[in-house]
Amino acid sequence: MSDLRTTPLHDRHAALGAAFTDFGGWSMPVRYGSDLAEHHAVRTAAGLFDISHMAEFLVTGSGAAAFLDYSLAGRVSAMSNGKAKYSLLLDEAGGVIDDVIVYRIADDRFLVISNAGNRDAVAAELDARINRFVHLHAFREGQLKGDFAFIAGAGAPRVEDISDQTSLIAVQGPRAREIVEATVGIADVAPALVDLGYYAWSSALFEGASLLIARTGYTGEDGFELMVPNAVAPALWDALLAAGEPLGLVPAGLASRDTLRLEAGMPLHGHELSTDILPTQAGLGRVVAADKDDFVGKEALAAASADLPVLVGLVSEGRRAGRAGYAVLDVDGTPVGEITSGALSPTLGHPIAMAFVPPALAAPGTELLIDVRGTRIPATVTALPFYRRIA
Repeated sequence: MSDLRTTPLHDRHAALGAAFTDFGGWSMPVRYGSDLAEHHAVRTAAGLFDISHMAEFLVTGSGAAAFLDYSLAGRVSAMSNGKAKYSLLLDEAGGVIDDVIVYRIADDRFLVISNAGNRDAVAAELDARINRFVHLHAFREGQLKGDFAFIAGAGAPRVEDISDQTSLIAVQGPRAREIVEATVGIADVAPALVDLGYYAWSSALFEGASLLIARTGYTGEDGFELMVPNAVAPALWDALLAAGEPLGLVPAGLASRDTLRLEAGMPLHGHELSTDILPTQAGLGRVVAADKDDFVGKEALAAASADLPVLVGLVSEGRRAGRAGYAVLDVDGTPVGEITSGALSPTLGHPIAMAFVPPALAAPGTELLIDVRGTRIPATVTALPFYRRIA
């Protein structure tokens, strides 16, 4: 693992006895002891995750909102300052290059967070789309007056990759707010966390450094994601642990993060999302603002067939769970699809899985089979998510 990248919190993880894994070129903690215990801690109290491997981009300038409307599937420009929005970066064929969360920092300033493994692809796409966006809008808005230097310069949005300067720490679970509010060193939180809605963020300070606290997450629980400069990340990790341990907070690794997001029916790029999968197939049609004048991938989505496989949830009895890549069959034993993610649900106590199947077999209640290493396990199609927290 010597060639793997490490986050500013790596020494903290090692000191806590974490087992590490290669995740998108990063050496990341997969568990600190028991991933099952970490999973249950998030459902009942709280878990602390290092997600500093994720990528962050600042998009600024007077055309930033319109540029992101053009570059992403959602209507970013309709978002208010202080809010966040889940969106998709599509290619020209409508496939998903990555799913992202966009934060509106100010009228002309946005933060885009993408998956770690897609950092280079997202950076390249945003960079390439700036010139296309500027020229497209120059013609539409009548700015072309023979002054091409003007078009290439002023008015163009700017994209900065700040991934190497920032760290992200997530506190997830029903006691997350208590823990963040009790953390020594966090000050000047505005708005107060008690008033912060889901998919919104507060500005704050930690030891004098800028801190962004977003009420977002990837576990199906209430919780927060905190972004700080790398230099203060270890101190923030320590302070959160100190405040949270009396309330049941435990450090949690990637293994529990995966079972938590699966129970919550949240897609994982490379499994439920890829450039071979359209948003509607993954149940994300609501994320696409199809009535926008233009965005990358719009034409392909409009022309897409309605008969493509769609993502469904599958539940089974017993203890044997289907895993990614296992075949899904109809009741006659004919292969009809493939599992993308699957596990024995720690919270629900039975196997759950997500899979792509033909639309004709996607209705809840449809009986199917899963081939688990040669044994055919009955499974029933169910609506996602498998688990929904009680507010």
